[in-house]
Amino acid sequence: MNEISTPSSNAPGVANTAVLISWSGGKDSCVALYEIQRTRDYRVAALLTTLTRDYDRISMHGVRRELLEKQATSLGLPLHQVFISKDATNEEYEMRMGEAFSLHREQGTGLVVFGDLFLEDIRIYREQFLARHNMRGVFPVWQRDTSSFVKDFIQLGFKAVVTCVNSQVLDQSFAGRLIDEAFLSSLPGHVDPCGENGEFHSFVFDGPIFAEAVEFGIGEAVLREGFWFRDLLPEEGSCGRRSDANVNAGNERTPLRNRAR
Repeated sequence: MNEISTPSSNAPGVANTAVLISWSGGKDSCVALYEIQRTRDYRVAALLTTLTRDYDRISMHGVRRELLEKQATSLGLPLHQVFISKDATNEEYEMRMGEAFSLHREQGTGLVVFGDLFLEDIRIYREQFLARHNMRGVFPVWQRDTSSFVKDFIQLGFKAVVTCVNSQVLDQSFAGRLIDEAFLSSLPGHVDPCGENGEFHSFVFDGPIFAEAVEFGIGEAVLREGFWFRDLLPEEGSCGRRSDANVNAGNERTPLRNRAR
C-alpha cells in the first residue's frame, strides 16, 4: 500500500497532534486509522462512533454495540459512543455530534479523521460542519483508487465481513460474506469494489493493528428500509488469537473458529 499522502487542503499533522477517528467499524475508517498511526504525527484521542439507541447498534452498519466495544478494545483505543434515535433528523445528529466535538475540543483535540474516498459532497459537508465547531478534517485515503484500495486492504491482512447491502444493487447472499478476492470477483460491474456509493457496509474483525481477532457468529438476515442486514452474534470470550476466518453466509448460526495462520 502507498505511503500516506495528505493533500494540501487537509489539516497538517504535527508530532503527537490529538485526533478523533470517525469510526464506523468498517474497512474505510479502519484503513484511515492505519494510515494515521503509520505517520507517527498523530495521537488518537478516541474512536467516535454513532449508534442508533433503539437498536443498540452502529448506525447504518447494523453491528451490535458489544462487538464495537470489543473491536475498540482489540485496537487499544478509547471509544466515544454518540447515540441517536432510529428516526433521527439531521438536526438531531448534528446536535449530538456537536456535543461530542465540544467535549473533545475542550480537551485540546481539533482534528477529525475520515475514511472518505471520493464523494465530494460528503467531504464538503463534513468540513463545513467541523468549521462550525472550530475543528478541521483529515482525509488520509482521499481519492485513492477503490479497486487498489480494497485489494491493499486484503493484502495487508485485514479481515472484514459484509454487514449489510443495498437490496436494490445486491441480493441477500452478499450480506455476511468475507471481503476477499472471491467476494470482489462476484460483485456486479456497476458496484464500487469499496461500496463507496452505499452498496454495502462492513465490520473489520482482525488485521495488523488488532491485538487479537474479534470473534462472532453469523446470524439471520433481515430486510429493513431497503437494506439486507446480516446479524453478527457475539461469541463467548470473543477476543482471541488473531486468526483467519471461516465466514459462511446463511441464516444458521456459524461461529468463527481460530485457525493457525
